[in-house]
Amino acid sequence: MTADLITRARAGDGDAFRELIEPYRRELQVHCYRMLGSFQDAEDTLQDVLLTAWQGLDGFEGRASLRTWLYRIATNRCLNARRTASRRPAKEWDVPKVVPPEPTRYGEVVWLEPFPDALLENVIGPETRYERTESISLAFVTALQVLPPRQLAVLVLRDVLGFHANEVAGMLDSTVDSVNSALKRARAGVQHVRSVDPEPPPSSEEEDAIVARFVRAYESADLDALIALLTDDVFISMPPMPFEYEGRDIASRFFANIFDAGRRFDLVPTRANGQPAFGAYLRSTPTGGTRHGVGLFVLTLTSDRIRALTRFENSVFPSFGLPRSLPSR
Repeated sequence: MTADLITRARAGDGDAFRELIEPYRRELQVHCYRMLGSFQDAEDTLQDVLLTAWQGLDGFEGRASLRTWLYRIATNRCLNARRTASRRPAKEWDVPKVVPPEPTRYGEVVWLEPFPDALLENVIGPETRYERTESISLAFVTALQVLPPRQLAVLVLRDVLGFHANEVAGMLDSTVDSVNSALKRARAGVQHVRSVDPEPPPSSEEEDAIVARFVRAYESADLDALIALLTDDVFISMPPMPFEYEGRDIASRFFANIFDAGRRFDLVPTRANGQPAFGAYLRSTPTGGTRHGVGLFVLTLTSDRIRALTRFENSVFPSFGLPRSLPSR
């Protein structure tokens, strides 16, 4: 069947080509996302990958599998994109009437965007050294972005996707020794993101309980209840704004400034990067009114608390099927 589709696609049959690559489209999109850290950049690069595959199908000799050939194209297109992309610049603080505390530090990866869980369904991969959710988590994807590009590529191809060292060497026009050396350095570079206290399983009773407590606390602006949910070393970030806060004390000051400014929210649940997430809608009046979407929160959990909260802009809403605003209640 595959040979027939290849023959037809080489003859210019676009439907045959689409049928040929459809089983790999979604996993290639996830691969591009891990490589680039940006959902939009991944979408754009995937289209470039598919066009390159379509135009270069005559060069597929069958010595490797079609999947391996596609990953070779995708990886090299992503490496090119990382070299040439004009990443989103850092953004100034723009929350009206809220003066943020001095940040713990300023983050580097301001182009980070979340990946909708709805697009992860039926994406199958070995994830040889990582659990499925860990391999797409915000912490892992962020750590990947600060690796040198070839180390990033080697780590994802070897430890997440399970390709052999000789296959990766072929994809990168490198040697097995070079691949193994890059993998060793890359593993050291991301080791810090592996938690000794794993997250509760997705949609489990444990996760649901933490999430419900967060929603109650945030929607009611109950600062004490919110802070009680955070770990001592909780981490707050908000790309493309570079502000990063670490620790419960400064988190308390951060959220106090938001609530003291009279900002009240309704949260709409979704999921991103294998983690619970919420569209945050700012109430126009204390009792309701039209509610305007202002950002997307993604929570990183421990067994019973929240260890990280990442806030993204409302420009990501369309990828999650979230409306720009909610009607009056």
